[in-house]
Order: sequence, then structure tokens, then C-alpha cells
Amino acid sequence: MQAGRSCPLDYHLPADSFAGEPLFDCQTLYVVGGLYGNRQALAALEKRLIAEPEARAVFNGDLHWFDRDPAVFADIEARVKAHHLLRGNVETELGREGNNEAGCGCAYPDSVDDHTVSLSNQIHAQLCTTVAQLQGMAAQLAARPATALVSVAGQRIAITHGDESSLAGWQCARDQLAITERQQALQEWMAAQQLKVLATSHTCSAAALCQAGHAVINNGAAGMPNFNNGCYGLVTRIATRAHPSALYRAHLQGLVIEAVPLNYNHDQFINEFDRQWPAGSAAAESYRARILRGTLDVPQSALLGGFDLGQTLCAMGAID
Repeated sequence: MQAGRSCPLDYHLPADSFAGEPLFDCQTLYVVGGLYGNRQALAALEKRLIAEPEARAVFNGDLHWFDRDPAVFADIEARVKAHHLLRGNVETELGREGNNEAGCGCAYPDSVDDHTVSLSNQIHAQLCTTVAQLQGMAAQLAARPATALVSVAGQRIAITHGDESSLAGWQCARDQLAITERQQALQEWMAAQQLKVLATSHTCSAAALCQAGHAVINNGAAGMPNFNNGCYGLVTRIATRAHPSALYRAHLQGLVIEAVPLNYNHDQFINEFDRQWPAGSAAAESYRARILRGTLDVPQSALLGGFDLGQTLCAMGAID
């Protein structure tokens, strides 16, 4: 099996990962997965947090990816220190000592072609060079936990990067969440763990499911476009009150679970991306088309049950 597809043994999440008492309780929570080194998306999030000063934020992995420039990488790290940070496969592999067999650690399913896997491993190799130039950074990334249990208005919220079993698991991908047997297994697991929401990312494709008193929400990517109606990122928001700019939401026993857009400065991001990853580079080949034009998905394609589109669904620029 090619490096970058398989999962290292330490990616497995112990059965008690979401047991015990929550780290904190709040009324508004943002879960930010897949920022991918997009400083402009981070600025858009910072603007949202200023508007909601009581909100807490958890970055659930893959904070880095396009920030090949050590100065950009370090700037992002400095700006997120006030928040709760988890590691995704990117941080895990950048922090790993002496063993690079997993490549980027994405654990891609077989449906992803080998060329895409190879490009991701090339990006990872470049980021390893970046981290090596930042003293103590590898250890800082490696020290982050893989999971978090928090509370919103007294309701238990599980947060990780991949799925409930693996840091880089794909079982919260849209195609998997659409399977009835998978839905039933998640319901049973969440009931046993006394969880209301499981918040994930990892797959770069947003998905949302709410049924039987539980919700699973995958924000796709905070730092890249997810749909065909504009170049904005997505973050998960879980709160007691709805946000007027939510793209879609579900109501669950006093909680509002939403996908909220990050309307970052697109031109600035493209310029910074092109400076770090010029034409012909691995990241340019893999991601520039998506960054420039978005995807073929419509927002409705993320909704697998129990979520409704918000009132502000429109093209980029009309969502604050």
C-alpha cells in the first residue's frame, strides 16, 4: 500500500476518548477544521469571534497545509494560541520523529487515485522542511491532543479530526454518512457515549446529518471553497441561538448546529498561495483550480437529513 493511504497504529482513538467531564462549557462554540494555512480565512474567523466575544473556538486539525513559508506558518501558530488546538493528520505527521512512512497521513480511500496521494505526500515533504526551520515547532504540534469533549449549554459535544475511531478516518465522509447501517451505528455509539453532536472535518467535503436525537457535522474545509456558489470556507457553529449568516442548520434539543461561511479575501489568498506554490508545484496541481473556482457541489448536497438551508444562501459577497 502506498504511503499516505494507510493509517499508523497511533491514529486509532481509544474507546474512552470522549468519556469523562467536558473541558469547558459555553453557549457558543466554533469548530474549525481544515484551515490549511489560509491566513485570510483565519482573519475572517477572527472577525466573527470579535462579533461573538463569548464564543469558544476549537481548531480540530489540518491547521496547516498551504503555508509553506515559515513566516506564514509561524504567524498562524501565534494567532491561534488563545484557542483550543487539536492535531489532524497534518500536525501529527509534521510532529513525528524519524518515521515518515505514512507520508501526509491522509489515509485516502481507494477511490482516490495514486497521483493525488503522491502530490499530497510531496506537499507534506515541503512542509517538513518548513517545520524544521522553526525551533521547537515539531514538538509543539505533536503535543496536541487528537480529541476534545466540550459542552454547549450542558450538552456533550465530541470533536476530532477524522471519525470516532481514527484521527484520519473517513467514516464521517458524506458517502459513508449516507449509508443506513452507518447512521444506525453512529446513533448507538453516540447514545452510549451520551453525546449530542460529533464535529469532524478531514474529508474536504462538507456533510451534515441530524436524526434520533444526535447530529454529525463535517465542515469540509475552513480554508478552501466547498461548493459552487462562491469562494468561501465553512466552519461549524454550535450554539443556543441561530446565526443569521448560517448556510444550513439543524435544531436539536435547545442547540442550533450550523455551517457558517468564512468569506475570506479571495484575491489576497490566491496571491499568497501562488507565491508559496507556483505553477507546476504539487499544491498548485492539486488545489489551485478548487481554490480559484470552488467545487461542483451545491450546498444542498451536504445535507443528509435533519438540516435545512438558511435564509442567506446566495453567492459569495452576499453572506457576511
